[in-house]
Amino acid sequence: MEIRERIREAYITYVLEHGKMPPSPFVLARQLGIPESDFYAEYNSLHAVEADVWLQIFEQARQQTTTQETYERYSVREKLLAFYYTWVEVLKQNRSFVLYAFGTGQHPPHSQTINPFRQAFIRYAHELVAEGRNTGEVVNRPVVTERYADGFWLQALFVLRFWVRDNSPGFELTDAAIEKAVNASFDLIGKSPLDSLFDLGKFVYQNR
Repeated sequence: MEIRERIREAYITYVLEHGKMPPSPFVLARQLGIPESDFYAEYNSLHAVEADVWLQIFEQARQQTTTQETYERYSVREKLLAFYYTWVEVLKQNRSFVLYAFGTGQHPPHSQTINPFRQAFIRYAHELVAEGRNTGEVVNRPVVTERYADGFWLQALFVLRFWVRDNSPGFELTDAAIEKAVNASFDLIGKSPLDSLFDLGKFVYQNR
């Protein structure tokens, strides 16, 4: 196991056993039996460790999703659905940590803590949007199209909050929420009657 993974696991163990962040990198390093300098060779702070935990949860879910044999045959809508379902499965393996991170207020962690995860997710969302534009699943609308990825990030936060509060057996309500949220979003960014009217108006104007 590489040192970064050992540090992340030790951090998770500490916060779950004590209900709070370690008082210092020194304490965490001592728990691991490594010099404090080895910690700082990998992370510049304890907050950076927690941020990396969130990032690795995302990366694990994305890797598991994109390496499925059927993934490339999916529509963009199906790819996002597959990611969310896989992400929730990975989150289940880390539920105690996620609940700790949310705290009693059930709000997401501080923006700085999840920013690396946010940036990685938005890059992934941009890839899906670009693919959707090529396949016709996503309609290119001036100005708005560039904000689609940000909208998907808000959707991811919705899924995360819903799952944290979900007490249904097997988190089945979260699965339903994911399907409804993704379908609604693609209905909005796909071709609509308004797009047809706009195309007609543009055609008539150009050929008057």
